[in-house]
Amino acid sequence: MHMNVAPHLLTEDRAEYERVLDDALNTAHARPDLDGAGTRLTLVQLRALTLNATTLVTSAAASEYEHYVKVREQHRAALGSRPSTADRPGPGGAGVVAVLTVMVPVLAGAAAVILLLAGAVLHALTPTVEFGATLLTAGLVFGTVAAAGLLCAAVGLLVTALRNSPAEVGGNQDDELSRAREAWRLALLERGIVPFLHDVLTAAAPVPDTPDG
Repeated sequence: MHMNVAPHLLTEDRAEYERVLDDALNTAHARPDLDGAGTRLTLVQLRALTLNATTLVTSAAASEYEHYVKVREQHRAALGSRPSTADRPGPGGAGVVAVLTVMVPVLAGAAAVILLLAGAVLHALTPTVEFGATLLTAGLVFGTVAAAGLLCAAVGLLVTALRNSPAEVGGNQDDELSRAREAWRLALLERGIVPFLHDVLTAAAPVPDTPDG
């Protein structure tokens, strides 16, 4: 059967419109304002009539639908601006970098402490032996490496925090998109589909007999 599609209703949303309609028909027995659904007219007939009146029915929720489409386009644009997974380091590479970031300052710091202690002891016992001074110098070098490693680890934490920020923004956008979609569905149901079905059922109600005057 031919279905008139409202000019503002995009093709991708036709299926959602039909789902809301089917939900309304399936719960019509629980709505007093849809009394007669399934008796005066069958659910199949009501569905066909509502699909043929898509332009009229969807226009009742035009403002909510316009907002929903706008939010959805913004959400898709935001997703398109994010780096793809191919641009991000794989789990193996990230794991190696994380291990190195942690291990380098730890090992360098431990080596610095050992060398400085050994150098200090040798220098105190045999001030004339150059080996003690060499150990002290090596200890200072490893200490510098440990400090640099700690600095790199701090930078890595900062970068990780910055990378996680877009995910939080994306989560907020997902929530906004869900709210906009549900607002449209609710308006479509309560202001479009249900009133239309009510009018159709009312028109199909039998005319009571009037006594002959």
